Amino acid sequence: MLTVALPKGRIAENTLSIFRQIFGRDFKFEDRRLVLETENFKFLLVRNQDVPTYVYHQSADIGVVGLDVIEESGLDLVRLLDLRGGYCKVVIGMRESDQLDYNKPDIVIATKMVNITNRFFSKKAISPKIIKLYGSIELSPLVGLSNMIVDIVETGTTMKQNGLKVVDTIMESTTHLIANKSSFIEKKSEILSLYSQFDKIIRDGGKI
Repeated sequence: MLTVALPKGRIAENTLSIFRQIFGRDFKFEDRRLVLETENFKFLLVRNQDVPTYVYHQSADIGVVGLDVIEESGLDLVRLLDLRGGYCKVVIGMRESDQLDYNKPDIVIATKMVNITNRFFSKKAISPKIIKLYGSIELSPLVGLSNMIVDIVETGTTMKQNGLKVVDTIMESTTHLIANKSSFIEKKSEILSLYSQFDKIIRDGGKI
């Protein structure tokens, strides 16, 4: 049996839809249950940011989650397949009236993606002050808490509506199929079989 960690919401729904295509049967969480168990699979419904953690600690053998979440976690996982869905970008945003200057001595950044931000700026030999926020990140430059933000955008509309602009892109992200390293060895045939079926659907134009 393979245990699969899925993030709540659209990615879980799309992933279960792919499972329906592959196995010709319905996969659906009942009511508010967080576990769905079938003959060959156990699905766990978890918080988006927790998917890599469940997989890393082998509470799940495989998982589906965005590349940005994988990169932020910093965990050593097997990246099996780009599922080409959930496209977004991790960007730097500033007030419309401000200009990006990486040589500025007192850069203050608000973000929930501290690890991605640190790695990006360390490559530029910059040590900004990073303030971790969990929501409404666009507000921080407007009230003087930070002079820039690092956040996820799909279209950038939310930033524009709040008087911000995208000034640089750190990375692009899509959903990925990942595996625990030990599980990949112990259950290699099962995981590779599922990988091949997912790969065929993705090559035929499907996405998660």
